[in-house]
Amino acid sequence: MEKYDAIIIGGGPAGYTAGIYLARAARNVLLFEGVPGGQAGTTDLIENYPGFPEGISGADLMEKFKHQAVKFGLKIKDGMVDSVEVREGKKIVKVREQEYVADALVIATGADANKLGVPGEEEYRGRGVSYCATCDGAFFKNVPIVVVGGGDSAVKEAVYLTQFGSKVYIVHRRDKLRAEKANQEMAFKNEKIEFVWNSVVEEIIGDKLGVTGVRIRNVKTGETKVIDAEGVFIYVGVTPNTAFLGDLVEKDEKGYIITNENMETNIPGIYAAGDCRKKLLYQVATAVGDAATAAWAAEEYLERLEAGQEV
Repeated sequence: MEKYDAIIIGGGPAGYTAGIYLARAARNVLLFEGVPGGQAGTTDLIENYPGFPEGISGADLMEKFKHQAVKFGLKIKDGMVDSVEVREGKKIVKVREQEYVADALVIATGADANKLGVPGEEEYRGRGVSYCATCDGAFFKNVPIVVVGGGDSAVKEAVYLTQFGSKVYIVHRRDKLRAEKANQEMAFKNEKIEFVWNSVVEEIIGDKLGVTGVRIRNVKTGETKVIDAEGVFIYVGVTPNTAFLGDLVEKDEKGYIITNENMETNIPGIYAAGDCRKKLLYQVATAVGDAATAAWAAEEYLERLEAGQEV
């Protein structure tokens, strides 16, 4: 059984940042990478992360994060974590029937946007298909945009996108929204928004340059039509990658890990950072901030352990 001061689960911006801080503090730290770079690593261009005024590809930014962490001594292993348990205060991480033990654990496993599962969605991801208006909205100035969904995220982001797009279509499979009334009213009052009710997306259409339109079907009449659009923003739910934890730590009804302001979970020595944590904003910048705090709190926890103090 390999032993470490701390183990980090997740190879996105939160995981790498926690690795930078803990490795730089001369801790023996292991990170299980899972999907290298996380969701950020699949983003074509990131324009709102400070320090890169011309923007940077998500893959390049995550490679810089990783290189910096490794430079300070972070150890990285491939592999998805199967489960975590606590034995006499020790955190036991199981990966492919092997066990790794640490005193502190940082969970930075992120979340995945739910997919429509229609033709063209994967093909045009990053070339017109997006799951984050804050990240990508500015790329669609003065062109028509389609937003898929009827909940709070879909409606709020549709309103946000009106400052960029020439027109924003909200495609919803029902004849009324699920969003809060205040959000609905903002959308109904916005002249740039057009609602496409009782409809589902059947295909995302495009060419070598990117998305050109969306084929939709009316669920009541069966009629199909194509909406011309260059951007498609999909909001049909997000699932945090926390199922492997079972009921080890406290989570909300959607599976997001609940922490305090120091990123501490309800289990001493276990911290959460980034998109797997319940919070207001899910961005690379907030993941970095979470992780710096989590790593600092973990370092203080390790120091208390070493001093024989109560943790």
